Amino acid sequence: MTPSANEVDVALITRRSIRAFLSTPVPRAEIEAILETASRAPSGTNTQPWKVYVVTGESLARLSRALLAAYDDPQRDTLYREEYPYYPHQWVSPYIDRRRKIGWDLYGLLGIEKGDKARMHQQHAQNYRFFGAPVGLFFTIDRVMERGSWLDYGMFLQAIMTAARGRGLDTCPQAAFTRFHQVIGAHLALSADEQLVCGMSLGFADEAALVNTLRTEREPVERFTRFID
Repeated sequence: MTPSANEVDVALITRRSIRAFLSTPVPRAEIEAILETASRAPSGTNTQPWKVYVVTGESLARLSRALLAAYDDPQRDTLYREEYPYYPHQWVSPYIDRRRKIGWDLYGLLGIEKGDKARMHQQHAQNYRFFGAPVGLFFTIDRVMERGSWLDYGMFLQAIMTAARGRGLDTCPQAAFTRFHQVIGAHLALSADEQLVCGMSLGFADEAALVNTLRTEREPVERFTRFID
């Protein structure tokens, strides 16, 4: 079956980071179909550098409890550190401006005032509850692979999110998990050769949840593109 350009566009445009899911289970066959579709993502010399762990049920609940305990640990900043810098060490405009805007748009929507660290902490903790989603996905890459394979990985992740939208499902890609790679690694029995890239929540969006009314802004094409004839 060849999808129309419009169907692809709709799946891409309607993709958003969902922060409240329904508990409705996602059939294993549906997850497998999404991953099979996404496996067609391009990779340099067909290396296909991705490894995926699908966590559901009681295993997901146990992992969530372990992650929340680590997140609430008073020694968190000493015990748990990211293996790679997802964000820049030094923020500059316009990136810092966009980051601040989405943060305050989210907190404003939820009635969290600036400086209310307790409620900010509570909201961030929803990452480790998988926002209520019934499926948690974790992605690893072999440490031997270089930067090009990480670029390939980004295309694979985008393909997963697009394929999920095409099936009426939603996702939330989460770099928040990377700090607790030791906790996740122990739960998933990852080898020392594997590095956690990120995690993702998958399920059906709770359209009645206020947090899911948040819409991020995108720069117009003319702001980030140069046409050279």
